[in-house]
Amino acid sequence: MRCVIIDDEPLAVDLIKEFVSKVEALELVYTFNNAIDAIAIINQNPVDLIFLDIEMPHFSGIDFLNAIDKKPLVIFTTAYENYAVEGFNLGAVDYLVKPIPFNRFLKAVTRAQQLFSPVVTTPNPASLAAVETAHDFMFVRAEYENVKLNYCDILYIEGLKDYVKIYTTDNKYILTLISLIKLDAQLASKGFSRIHRSYIINIKHVTSIQKNKVIIAEKRIPISESYKSLFFEKIKL
Repeated sequence: MRCVIIDDEPLAVDLIKEFVSKVEALELVYTFNNAIDAIAIINQNPVDLIFLDIEMPHFSGIDFLNAIDKKPLVIFTTAYENYAVEGFNLGAVDYLVKPIPFNRFLKAVTRAQQLFSPVVTTPNPASLAAVETAHDFMFVRAEYENVKLNYCDILYIEGLKDYVKIYTTDNKYILTLISLIKLDAQLASKGFSRIHRSYIINIKHVTSIQKNKVIIAEKRIPISESYKSLFFEKIKL
């Protein structure tokens, strides 16, 4: 998620920047020390998540939310507890009171991730079979042709900047120009799960889970903290 920090306290900005750097799912694109400067930028360059202070000189965080055209996900970061009700009435994902501990920050971000990329619930077996029969493959562009890939033949997918490597059950891989985010959205309902900034896995091919790794075809693939709770929820662990 592309995120922004808006806070008039430099120490608070530095702390949230440090926290953001530890979460692979977050990409910090802007920081602002006042809400007025942020309005034009956010209106012209929409983002996914804002860490927003409320009490700021001249123009509050609440004023800011009312002034922007498209409202992203918002996590309030404030020294005052008395705005909590108003914050949630404005649709805030969470409300963090300073000083903010990292575990509380991570919980709020996980909640934002769930709203940004909701886990797809499993339909009943009959409807699932119908869906899989109708949509059990995809085509990907590789070199000069479109290659058909059955979902069941995909082991895992590794992101490489603008490209991805799709590893298959025949011990080969296909290199294609597509984003991992787009593939994640396409495959989430097909038995796949993103477990790391750089990896999507086919859950049916997981042979074991060891600490912060899954094993697929003898490959040890890391599970990052920012994706762990969603993955474990998906596999009912």
